[in-house]
Amino acid sequence: MKTLTAAVLFAATMFAAGIAGAQGANAAAQGDSTSEVTDMQALRNAVRSGKKAYVASALNLTEAEGKKFWPAYDAYQRKVDVTNRDRVIVVEGVIGRDRPVSDLYARNMAKELISIDEAEVKARRVLHNAIIKSLPPRKAFRYLQLESKIRAVQAYDIAATIPLVK
Repeated sequence: MKTLTAAVLFAATMFAAGIAGAQGANAAAQGDSTSEVTDMQALRNAVRSGKKAYVASALNLTEAEGKKFWPAYDAYQRKVDVTNRDRVIVVEGVIGRDRPVSDLYARNMAKELISIDEAEVKARRVLHNAIIKSLPPRKAFRYLQLESKIRAVQAYDIAATIPLVK
């Protein structure tokens, strides 16, 4: 059971890391999925083929906007990758144990997860401040919506594979 749980966690981690760093195929091949992103499965599929390409097609940036936007985007993705790795380490530390989790250990792991969440929120704030200066407000807001939806899909996919602590 422990091996199965670790394998599922590893697969979920690789999926999240793949989405965060994906730079693959052009999302235009996904049809009009960027026009209205309400179908979460369509979003998941579009992002799997290349998150950066998907974001580019959804935002339709001018060259000048892109020069200002992409450095902020890349910096944010690097920070999110770090928080994802930190979160995986905490979760592995909890589910990889052969014995029940003590109250003290559970309390410490919960504090770690909150700190990781706070680091992600801080990174999102820095991203917002950078893109609100580099993009027209509607494009900036559209990107923040896209990023929020993408992160929600990732969080769901990971949460669906991780068992609750007993």
